[in-house]
Amino acid sequence: MRIEQVDFVSVPTRDSARAVAWYRDVLGLPVSASKAGEVEAPGLTLSFWAPEEQGEKFVPNENGIAFRVADVEAAIEEARAAGSEVIGIEDTGVCYMGFVKDPDGNVVILHRRYAAGG
Repeated sequence: MRIEQVDFVSVPTRDSARAVAWYRDVLGLPVSASKAGEVEAPGLTLSFWAPEEQGEKFVPNENGIAFRVADVEAAIEEARAAGSEVIGIEDTGVCYMGFVKDPDGNVVILHRRYAAGG
């Protein structure tokens, strides 16, 4: 098997319209032109899934989805100003990253690697 690329990631939500609005308005990701209930990041689609609508238990993704940004502190402050919960900032020595939660409690990581190309 050879994986060519990641096409989409499912993000659990209790309210797809609210999730799309947050990722669009706070993170600036465009709404998918091909499918309602999705937003597009460079090279990746985020598809929102409401597990409770299918009788499944809702559990937020606490591991996080990482998005590279030019300025971590500025991005964190934008998210905070938009009412997002900021849960921490960390310097790993490899990258600088901030952690915020979307309205469903899914962790979003805003990061920047120190090494070139990342």
